[in-house]
Amino acid sequence: MFPATPQSDAALRIVRALREAGHHACLAGGCVRDLLLGRVPSDYDVATSATPDVVLEMFPRTFAVGAHFGVVLVADVAAETEPKSPQTTSEESRGEKPVTEVATFRSDGAYSDGRHPDAVRYTNTPEEDVQRRDFTINGLLLDPLRGASDLRAAVIDYVGGVADLDAGIIRAIGRPELRFEEDHLRMLRGVRFAARFGFEIEPETRRAMRSLAPLINAVSRERVRDELTKMLIEGRARRAFELLDETALLHQVLPEIERMKGVEQPPQFHPEGDVWTHTLMLLEQLEPGCSLSLTWGALLHDVGKPPTFRQAPDRIRFDGHVEVGVAMAADICRRFRFSNDETRQILALIQNHMRFADASRMKSSTLKRFFRLEAFEEHLALHRMDCMAASGNLDHWELVRQRWHSMPEEIVRPQPLITGRELIAEGYQPGAQFREMLRAIEDAQLEGTIGTAEEALQLLRKEFAPPAGN
Repeated sequence: MFPATPQSDAALRIVRALREAGHHACLAGGCVRDLLLGRVPSDYDVATSATPDVVLEMFPRTFAVGAHFGVVLVADVAAETEPKSPQTTSEESRGEKPVTEVATFRSDGAYSDGRHPDAVRYTNTPEEDVQRRDFTINGLLLDPLRGASDLRAAVIDYVGGVADLDAGIIRAIGRPELRFEEDHLRMLRGVRFAARFGFEIEPETRRAMRSLAPLINAVSRERVRDELTKMLIEGRARRAFELLDETALLHQVLPEIERMKGVEQPPQFHPEGDVWTHTLMLLEQLEPGCSLSLTWGALLHDVGKPPTFRQAPDRIRFDGHVEVGVAMAADICRRFRFSNDETRQILALIQNHMRFADASRMKSSTLKRFFRLEAFEEHLALHRMDCMAASGNLDHWELVRQRWHSMPEEIVRPQPLITGRELIAEGYQPGAQFREMLRAIEDAQLEGTIGTAEEALQLLRKEFAPPAGN
């Protein structure tokens, strides 16, 4: 009926075990949606009438990470013959076996925190359970044991999700205002689903998003960041950000991007139009699965242009937009709580995205240091997208790419000719000048004017004052 994978096999075994124990059980949510769309689900969720304590007792290895909300994680029941291990929430203890989320049919109480229900009430009916879910396309159930050759014949649809899938519509279940007041993040999820699948957002659902958009500010920055990142890496980033703008969510989560709209650029370099249009055209080029740093670097590379816009006598200028953009991006990264490593690479992409135009004039040492930037392939990728979203001229990109590929690693990062130890042996006292001296020696080495330790010492004696007492 559906693709056989370790994840689907594990979920099927769980459904069968629950049924044999007298409980109602079926597949639910995103996996059903993906199967109907002809996609292979990344994971499978099971919905059941069995309460969490029953699920915890039935299966050999379980993880009570959300039992108070009716959710238990179950490791593959193919391992039922193994001794039952203590229940734990440790990710590391789950091993390599597929883990399936098993949720008890329930209806939710109020969501006072805009994220989790204050209380849940278990129910025996799947029809009541699906009413609490977010969108109709995610409210579908599937009976994997029905034995029907036609997948659709096994689908249980209480909310009109199949029709919306066929029509390409994102529609909230029930009253959209209520769904978004329950969990504010659903507004971003709706945008993401619409972009990912190329669907339209149903008018009432869209109106509710626009009117309730300010509620997104009550959601943790980490959760917002993760949703935005998914939009950027799923291959439909342009459409996602167009929808964020249309639903007024962009104004709430990234006002710095919204300010790009209407900021003109010099047409001789940017025939595509304003900074917003340029950024959208760049986002359109992001391939599915791009790194987080590249996608956010692409989104933010020109974030410094709106505040530095200036209509000079000769043309439009953005003096210092790189430096301003780096500072603004640093604030955004702090706001969304990116890791230090993620922030460092995002800022490096912004800081260096204009340097390609100078490559033909760079000294050999400067060019080699340019190539030393971490994940230099991301710098190349960003510059190429930047060019293709503007004039389409790839001359600078081609020059840098050819030189980068033609230089062996040992040429770009040669072994140091001397170190601080040799400086001390020459009589120099350790201090701040050591960095300057070693830098000068490395520059000469990268330029190819010196190649031995003796030549390095000769340069040192020539360029720097002799140590005290000599």
